Amino acid sequence: MESLYIHIQAVPLPFFLECGKTIYQHGHQHPNRANLGMFDLLLVRQGTLYIGEEDRRWELSAGEMLILLPDRYHYATTPCQEETLFYWLHFQVPAPWREAETFSDLYLKDDIHSKNQIDLVQNHILTIPKHWTMSAPQQGYDLFEKLLALANGMRSNAFWEQQQLFVDLLRAAVEGQHPGNLAPSRIVAEKAEAYLKQHYQVDITNAMLAGALHFHPNYIARCMKEVYQCTPLDYLQRYRLEQARLLLLKTDLPISEISDSVGFHYSAYFSRCFTQSIGLTPRQYRKQFQPAAASIMPAALNIDES
Repeated sequence: MESLYIHIQAVPLPFFLECGKTIYQHGHQHPNRANLGMFDLLLVRQGTLYIGEEDRRWELSAGEMLILLPDRYHYATTPCQEETLFYWLHFQVPAPWREAETFSDLYLKDDIHSKNQIDLVQNHILTIPKHWTMSAPQQGYDLFEKLLALANGMRSNAFWEQQQLFVDLLRAAVEGQHPGNLAPSRIVAEKAEAYLKQHYQVDITNAMLAGALHFHPNYIARCMKEVYQCTPLDYLQRYRLEQARLLLLKTDLPISEISDSVGFHYSAYFSRCFTQSIGLTPRQYRKQFQPAAASIMPAALNIDES
């Protein structure tokens, strides 16, 4: 069977709804359901669960996990042949997601890109295998048992721990999906991204990046385009603009000083790039977050009015 991956925009994160543990005796089977409206994650601990989704079928044995999609038809392909115990967990994803037959997250590019080019710097995609066998299944069993124990306690006390345990479960799926964990192109792209973030304040060339990563510039650019849909230097400029945006919000530094501190040596060029990306000049961007003089409380202007 071909590999399937579920690509999810990481922010906002998927969130836990509820979970349970089910035991089927010989001859029992999973109910047929359609358009559940939430993701259904299954982990088998004992026996074999026979289940299908649309035109795909699985025989899940101990240690295997499967994520069923919220907008599909799910059904039992055959009754259980032995006592079968499995955990189930419902979760919701408020961000864009898509199922695909490739590890690459290019499939989300139309969903996650906005008109603001800076947003690309902040985007991250979770790539979760639809069906996989846990390398350490006891870890998954223990996580589920902790989730089940929390379900019987006070909701206000359980909420944060339930979300953290759910994230731990997803992380185990993401990090253990195949040897090497990440596709070679993503590894190179993320190394390039890290280098650019660490050195964005100085002049960076493709040759410098190639020397630091020990790869040909063309290969690095190809990896960056595959993963982030931009060249290294495009990414560098967007990251510099993002840092400038933060400085405009959080400091009163002159715009010329901000320009120089983020790697732009000419204020006019910085202003032109910022305006093209944001749609406002740096000065206009800062001004929209500054309170009008008339709205300042009198006490702030004159403490001793009496």
